[in-house]
Amino acid sequence: MTSIMMNTVQTYGKTVEKNYKAGEVIFQEGAVELSMFGVLEGEVEMTLQGKFIETIEAGGIFGIGAIVHSDHQRASSAIAKTDCKLVAMDREHFLFAVQQTPMFALEVIQNYSDRYRSLKALYEKAIAE
Repeated sequence: MTSIMMNTVQTYGKTVEKNYKAGEVIFQEGAVELSMFGVLEGEVEMTLQGKFIETIEAGGIFGIGAIVHSDHQRASSAIAKTDCKLVAMDREHFLFAVQQTPMFALEVIQNYSDRYRSLKALYEKAIAE
């Protein structure tokens, strides 16, 4: 699944590769920004109000909410769990990639649906206890 998605991010994105050291903040919850990221190497930890949500591994994407919602606000924080290399894609390039590569759009939706299902399962487990 992720090869088309990551290839598209690299092809249609700004192709700005950014390196982060373990523990370095990539973005903060509440920040207003217009870019998403693909993980080329390493792992990124997502947190909400300082609490762990999930880990995004190489081949995964994150930060799309800020470019598709009208307020462009980050809903969570992203922190490099390990040293990692990311590629950034801004809103303009994201919309172009969705238009030019329908499979990219489908993979982005599937990626977020998979993540939603995982979080939903964790939530259901937590409220059942």
